[in-house]
Amino acid sequence: MSAVRQDAWSEEDDLILAEVTLRHIREGGTQLAAFEEVGERIGRTAAACGFRWNSFVRKKYEAAIQIAKKQRQQRNQAKKHSAAGAATASVAMLDVQDIGYTRTEAISEESVSIDAVIRFLRQWKTTYADMSRQIRALEKELAETREELTNLRRENEKLNSEVHEVSTDYRVVNDDYKALIQIMDRARKLSLLQEEEEEAKSKFKMDANGNLERIE
Repeated sequence: MSAVRQDAWSEEDDLILAEVTLRHIREGGTQLAAFEEVGERIGRTAAACGFRWNSFVRKKYEAAIQIAKKQRQQRNQAKKHSAAGAATASVAMLDVQDIGYTRTEAISEESVSIDAVIRFLRQWKTTYADMSRQIRALEKELAETREELTNLRRENEKLNSEVHEVSTDYRVVNDDYKALIQIMDRARKLSLLQEEEEEAKSKFKMDANGNLERIE
């Protein structure tokens, strides 16, 4: 059972979730199986992966989802055509061996099957080329997103380093400021103390005219 993580989803987690889920859709798998696979890879529960997909990631990949569904449909059609072709060949063989169809009728049936296969292959070639272009575009977008994520992480590390340096400088300046305030406070108290001592040492007397005269 995968571990339960409480941290926020990163862009890389979302990319893994999208990549695996789209692959399961394209190959005819279930989304639950995709969520379980993602959960094992990134250390989250399948329920958490499902909630993240339906609430956030799915909206960003609507076009890719439609492409994946189209690819799944074409895969299913290809399987049906293959099964139908095999059944047709078996029936033609039985007809020739058991019922006694002529060689000309067997060859005609074979020609029809080959024409159908050729048409299907041509159609599939065109569709495959379109899907290949779309897949390359999505892969390019995915690579650009990963590169942008790497650049953002580097920028974040740089900003964190700068914030740490500024915080350190602030603490130094703040400590110096506090020390300066303490020195100024001690100097003020010392000055007041000296003035009080001077005043205590000075004595005055009143002369005949009523004026105060300092006595040394």
